[in-house]
Amino acid sequence: MKEFTLDSLQKEVDVWASQFEKPYFSPLSMMAAMTEEVGEVARVVNAKHGDKKKKDGEYIKDLEEELGDLLFSICCMANDQGVSLKSAMNKKFDKVYNRDNNRFTRKDEV
Repeated sequence: MKEFTLDSLQKEVDVWASQFEKPYFSPLSMMAAMTEEVGEVARVVNAKHGDKKKKDGEYIKDLEEELGDLLFSICCMANDQGVSLKSAMNKKFDKVYNRDNNRFTRKDEV
């Protein structure tokens, strides 16, 4: 199993995609693909934890596979649009560590 950083993950996806004449779909098509993947993640979670259980004989993929599909789609969008996921996550962590730092009850406060 490979170990990835966000940078190396994006690079791995780009190396794979770059072998094709048109490595990435249009942004709108990639957004639709990401939306489909989010729906598949939702289906897995709903079948396991929600009110909509799977039907008899219905095959439900596992959450790991679906999250992998979603992450791949996110990498494709980021690569195509020149977005560093590392930078994006650093900005997100800055936001949650500052804005949301006291928003939720901590375990030691209960």
